[in-house]
Amino acid sequence: MTRRSLLTDAERQRLFAVPTDRDELARRYTLDLTDLALVSGHRGDANMLGFAVQLALLRHPGFGLSVVTGAPATLVTFLAEQLGIEPSAFTAYAARVATASEHARELERALGLRVATRADLPLMIDAAATAAWSTDNGGPIAEGIIHALRCARIVLPAPDTIERAGLAGRARVRKRAANALLSGLSHEQIIKLDALLAVDPATGRTPLAWARDLPVAPKANHVRELVDKLATVRAVGLDPALADRVHPDRLRGLMREGRLSPPYALERYTPHRRRAILVAALLDLESRLTDAALGMADRLIGASFTRGKNARERTYAATSRDVGRLMRLLHGTIEAVEAAVREGGDALTAIDGAVGLDRLLRAKPDAAAIADLAEEDPLLRAADRHVTLRKFAPLLLEAIDFRASRSTDPTIAALATLRQLNRLGKRDVPRDAPMPFKKEWRRLVVGADGRIDRKLYETAVFAHLRNRWRSGDVWVERSGEYRRFDSYLLPAAEAAPIAASLGLAANADVWLTEKGRELDWRLRRFAHRLARGQVGGVAMKDGRLSIAPVRTATPPEAAALAERIEALMPRVRVTELLHEVARETGFLSAFTNLRTRRAADNETALLAVILADATNLGLSRMAEASQGVTRDQLLWTREAYIRDETYRAALACIVDAHNALPIASVWGDGTTSASDGQFFRSGKRGDAAGEVNARYGVDPGFAFYTHTSDQHDPFHATVISAAEHEAPFVLDGLLHHGTGLSIAEHYTDTGGSTDHVHALCALLGFRFCPRLRDFPDRRLASIEPAARYPALKSIMGKRVRVELIREHWGDIVRLVASLKAGAVAPSAMLKKLAAYERQNQLDLALAEVGRICRTLFMIDWLESPALRRRCHAGLNKSEQRHVLAGAICTYKQGRIADHSREAQEYRASGLNLVIATIVHWNSTYMTDAVAHLRAMGEPAPDDLLTHTSPVGWEHIGFSGDFLWDRVAVPTGRRPLNLPAPEAHRLMFTQRSLLA
Repeated sequence: MTRRSLLTDAERQRLFAVPTDRDELARRYTLDLTDLALVSGHRGDANMLGFAVQLALLRHPGFGLSVVTGAPATLVTFLAEQLGIEPSAFTAYAARVATASEHARELERALGLRVATRADLPLMIDAAATAAWSTDNGGPIAEGIIHALRCARIVLPAPDTIERAGLAGRARVRKRAANALLSGLSHEQIIKLDALLAVDPATGRTPLAWARDLPVAPKANHVRELVDKLATVRAVGLDPALADRVHPDRLRGLMREGRLSPPYALERYTPHRRRAILVAALLDLESRLTDAALGMADRLIGASFTRGKNARERTYAATSRDVGRLMRLLHGTIEAVEAAVREGGDALTAIDGAVGLDRLLRAKPDAAAIADLAEEDPLLRAADRHVTLRKFAPLLLEAIDFRASRSTDPTIAALATLRQLNRLGKRDVPRDAPMPFKKEWRRLVVGADGRIDRKLYETAVFAHLRNRWRSGDVWVERSGEYRRFDSYLLPAAEAAPIAASLGLAANADVWLTEKGRELDWRLRRFAHRLARGQVGGVAMKDGRLSIAPVRTATPPEAAALAERIEALMPRVRVTELLHEVARETGFLSAFTNLRTRRAADNETALLAVILADATNLGLSRMAEASQGVTRDQLLWTREAYIRDETYRAALACIVDAHNALPIASVWGDGTTSASDGQFFRSGKRGDAAGEVNARYGVDPGFAFYTHTSDQHDPFHATVISAAEHEAPFVLDGLLHHGTGLSIAEHYTDTGGSTDHVHALCALLGFRFCPRLRDFPDRRLASIEPAARYPALKSIMGKRVRVELIREHWGDIVRLVASLKAGAVAPSAMLKKLAAYERQNQLDLALAEVGRICRTLFMIDWLESPALRRRCHAGLNKSEQRHVLAGAICTYKQGRIADHSREAQEYRASGLNLVIATIVHWNSTYMTDAVAHLRAMGEPAPDDLLTHTSPVGWEHIGFSGDFLWDRVAVPTGRRPLNLPAPEAHRLMFTQRSLLA
C-alpha cells in the first residue's frame, strides 16, 4: 500500500533541497567572520571543508550531514571557493564517519542546537495542528513544524518524520473541526444528515445530489424548485453560527469537499468526518441556493422589462406608415396656417381647404395612440408578464429574509405589505401601501380613482427590489453574492497597511494635491504643444481631435523568417505535445485528488479529460475517439482531479515555465498584457441557451474573457454572459491570476473601459491603456477651471468634484485594499456599484477619481505614438490567441452545449490550458529552429524574432483518433523538420566536428 504523503515533490524540493542558483547560494551560505573562525579551528583541507558543509546544512535546510546522501556538489564547490580549498577534498571527509559525527556534536554545542528525539514529537504535532487549523495544504503545515523546531533550537529530523508529524497534526485538526461542527446537534439532526445520502427509490438519487443539482434556465418553475431545495436544506435546522467555530479557510475547504464529492465518495469517510462535511455542505448549499434563486429571479424580472421594451418597439415600428401619414397631415396643416397668417385670412378656413377639418379631426385618436406609445413606460409592458412573476414571487418572499440598513426602509415595508396580502389571500393593495420606487411609476400605479393597480404595484416593487439587492442596498444575511455592501470590505484597521503598501495616501488632500499639480501641468503642456502642431499624429480640426491611425506593418524580412521557422517545426499530434509539455513543466502535479491530495497516477486519462474540455468533444466522444483510455477512467478522473483551483494551478505552472524560457523575452518581459472576450455560441436553444447580444447576431451564447501576456501566455480566463459588460472583469485577471507574472501595463478595447476601472487600476498600481473607439468624443477632466486651458475648450468636460473624493476617500481606500487582499472579486464590487438605482456617493466619488486617471491616460495616449503601438500590438496578441482557440474548440461547430456555469468554466480553463501548452511547446522548438538557422549562417536577429509568434498550429494534428496508448516518450527533443539535403548537410557537419 502506498504510504500517505503530506508534501508534493515541488514542496519537498522547496523546503528540504539545497538551492542550485548562484544568487540563492550566496544569500544562504556566505560565511561571515564568525563562521570562518569556527572553520579555521580545524586542521586539514578536508576537515575544514567538511565542517563548513555541516555548518551550512544546519542553517538550511536545517538537517545535519547525511553520510548516505552526502552533500550537493554545488554547495561543496561554493564553500570551497570561499575557503580557497579544492572541492575534491570533501571526498576524503565524507569517508570519515566518526570525524563527521564529532564535528556535528561540536557544531550543535557552538550553535546551541540539539538533535530531535521521540520526545519532540508532541511539539511537532502541536505545531502542525496550529498550522493546519487554517489549511490542509502540506507546505504551510511542514513550515509550521520547521519553524517550531528552529525556535526550540532543535536540528530538523528526517523529512519523513516531519511529514508523519504533519499528517498527525492535520488529522487532529480535522477531528477538532468536525467536533466543532457537530457538537450540539440533536439526535434528530444527525438522522437527517445521514438521510441525505440515502438513495430515494422513486428518483434513484440521494437528497444531497438532488439539492446540489441547481437548474440554470431562467424559468419561474425553476425558482420554485430552488426554493423547495432551500427548504429541504433548512429542514435539518442547522444554526448559521456553526460556521464561526471553524477557521474560514478550513470551512471553505470542507465546503468545497462537500460540494464536489459525489455521495458514494462521502460514504467512504468515517461517520464523524462524513457528517462534518455534510454540515459544511449544507451551510454552503443554503448560501448557493439563495444566490441561485435570487439570480434567476433577477433574470426573469429583467426579461419581463426587456421583452416588454422589444414588444413596444415592434408595435411602434408597425405604425411607421401611420406616423408618415400623420406627419404629412401635420405638415399640410402648418403650411395652411402659415399661409393664412401671411395673407391675413382665416386659419380654420385655410386648414379646411388644404387638408380638411374632418380629416384632421379623424386623425386625433391615431395621433394620441402613437404619442402614448412613444412615451409608454416600460413598466406597463413588464406588468403584462405579471402571471410569470406571480408563479415565484410569493414563495420567494416567504423563503428570503430581505434586510436594509433602516428598519423603516420603504422597500422592506412594501415587501411586508405584499407578503401580508399573499398570506391573507387578498387582492386589493391598501391605499397607503409604501411606494419605494420612482415618482413616474407612482403616477402609473395609482389610478384616477385613487386605487392601486396590483399588477403594476407588484411589478414595480420587485423591479425596484432587484436593483437594490444587486447593489447591496438591500441584502440577505445568509448569502454569498447578495450580502450587505460593507460586508465585502476590510475593516479600516486591516485596510490601512495594505493601502500603505500600495502607496495610497491616508488623506485625500495629499492625493488630490499631487494629482491636481500633475493634471494641471499636463493639460497646459498638451494645450501648448497641440496649438503649435507638436503632437505627433494628433491635430484639432473643427473643435474635434483628429488622431492618425497606428501603422504596425511587419517587415518583409520578419515575415520570411517566421515562414522559415514554421517550416522547421516538427510535426506533432496534440496528444504527444501535451505529454511532452507535461514532462517538461510538471503541470499535471497541480491536479490533486480532492480527498487524498495526491497527484493523478493515470496521466493519460487526465490529459484526455483536459483535451475533451478544450476541444469541446466531451468525455463520451473523447473515449470513443481515443485508444488507451476508457469512458469510466475519464469520468472518475474528472470527478477526482478537475476543479477550478487545479486548473488555475496547472496553468500557472506552464506560464511560469514559459516565462523562464530565454526566447520568451523576445516577445516581451512579462509586464504587459491585454484582455478581450471571445464569443462562443450555445449548443442549446430556448431559455437554457444563454444570453443574446446583438453584437454577435441572433444566436445565444456567452464569452470566454481571457488575459494574455506580452509573451503570448493566456494566464487567466473566465466565463461571462454575452449580455454582460467586460469592464468589471478586467481587474479579476490582473489581481488573481496566480502566476509569477508581474503585470504593470494592461490593454483592452472600448468594452473593457470605464472610469471605475481607470480609477481602480491606477490606485492598485496598474497602468490601464484601453484602445477607445470613441476617443475623439471623450472629454478631458480638470480640477482647475476649464477656462485655464482655452486651446482645449471644445474637448474639456466638467470639473472634477473634489469634495466628493475628499468625503469618501476612506471608503475608496477600503475598497482598493479589499480588492488587493482578495477579500472580494473586483467584478462583484464593480457590478454592485453599477447597480445602484440611485447613484450612491462611493460610486460617484470613484468615478471622479477615474475621470482624473482617464484624463492623464488620454494625454499619454495622444502624446505617445509608442504607447498606441504597444496597445495595438498587445490586443493583436489577444486576437492571435482567439484564432488558435477557434482552431482547437471545433467539435459541435464550436457550440458549447454545457448549461451549468461550472461546466462552462471547465471548457474555458481546459481551452486556456491547452493553448498555454502549445505556446510553451512551440517556444521550445522555435528556440531549436533559431539556433539551427544561426548555425547555418542564416540571419535570425531578435528584432525580427519580435514579429514572430508561438501560437501557430499548422504543424499540430488536432483531429483524427487520439492515440494515447501510442504516444512516444522520447528522452530528448524531437528533430526539426529539415529538408533532405539540409538534413544530410547537418549530419555531415556534426560528423566533421566529432572527427
